[in-house]
Amino acid sequence: MEVVTVSQINKYIKSLMDRDTLLSDVTVMGEISNFKRHSSGHYYFSVKDAGATISAAMFKWQNRTLKFMPENGMRVLVHGRISVYEPSGQYQIIADSIEPDGVGALYEAYEKLKRQLEEQGWFAPERKKPLPRFPRKIAVITSPTGAAIRDILNILGRRYPLAPVEIFSSEVQGENAPAALARALRAVNQKADSDVIIIGRGGGSMEDLWAFNSTEVVSAVAASRIPVISAVGHETDFTLCDFVADMRAPTPSAAAELAVPDSAGVMEYLRQFEAKSRAAMERKIVLSEARVTAVMHLSCMKNPLGFTENKSRQLDELTSRLQSAMKEKIGTCDAALRENASRLAALNPLAVLGRGYAVVYKKRSPVNSVTAVAEGDEISIRLSDGAAQCRVEKVTREVVE
Repeated sequence: MEVVTVSQINKYIKSLMDRDTLLSDVTVMGEISNFKRHSSGHYYFSVKDAGATISAAMFKWQNRTLKFMPENGMRVLVHGRISVYEPSGQYQIIADSIEPDGVGALYEAYEKLKRQLEEQGWFAPERKKPLPRFPRKIAVITSPTGAAIRDILNILGRRYPLAPVEIFSSEVQGENAPAALARALRAVNQKADSDVIIIGRGGGSMEDLWAFNSTEVVSAVAASRIPVISAVGHETDFTLCDFVADMRAPTPSAAAELAVPDSAGVMEYLRQFEAKSRAAMERKIVLSEARVTAVMHLSCMKNPLGFTENKSRQLDELTSRLQSAMKEKIGTCDAALRENASRLAALNPLAVLGRGYAVVYKKRSPVNSVTAVAEGDEISIRLSDGAAQCRVEKVTREVVE
């Protein structure tokens, strides 16, 4: 009996798998789980379905080409070769490419990017630019051969033929579509002679509409200085371009209706405005005529001279009344003045001096007692018509009982 080591067994099994033509070129469909991004740049994960799991590895020189970041729960198609990791004896698929598995995976990628953009504020209402009410020129970015352009031109021509339309041709589907759409948006803004942009295409599957979910197109729409109407798909189809645009239309035809007013409706509005303005002016004229008629029937207009004479008599009467009132007021004030003057005269200290009284001062201070002076003091006696300088010869004090 031959005895072999574990290493030999694992190495032998690995060699068998490496030589197997089926296992060297295989595509595995399943859901990603246990995804890890190693510091070396390699990806390690598992691919599972309802009944089994297989380990997988994708080295950094291969995963650099991926257009998305794998996440747990994504359904994918993993292409590569089946091999054995000898140290653990575990077989695994060494992946050289990973593709999303149908609409389910695309929808997951769509939802992930939508959440990221929403968190960054790209869908905020305050970022939206208002659409011009009467655009002078309209730019349309779409395929020149699709049904969308025919619908748009038909609606614009019928509703508002005053505004010229410039078509910026672009691919709307496939690998080159995102770059072409973004380039057309930049071209419209660089030319800067359009007032509104319609970008879109007809409906289709999620794969067909995927260009309008690309970061490249969404960034170009957000950066546009000209208002953008997104018209991608039908009623139930939403793309990220719809969310970031200034206005979303469910169809290209609806986008054309949003972009321009209905010229027939505008003309009807103008006719109604003209009728209302005419009626208002007529009412104003009738009212003014009534006022003029009323003024013409006034007595002053019928007999201007008599009106003037009447007003002159009224003025004379008012003048006489004013003069009488002024004389009466002056008399009253004169009497009051005389009475106050008499009262002031009675209170005048000089009047008291005129009756023989005098005021004695010592050093400019009035003397009201003999105790305030002494023999030899210089005093001043104020009389009604002057003052006398005196010297005290003798002081006699009287006792008042």
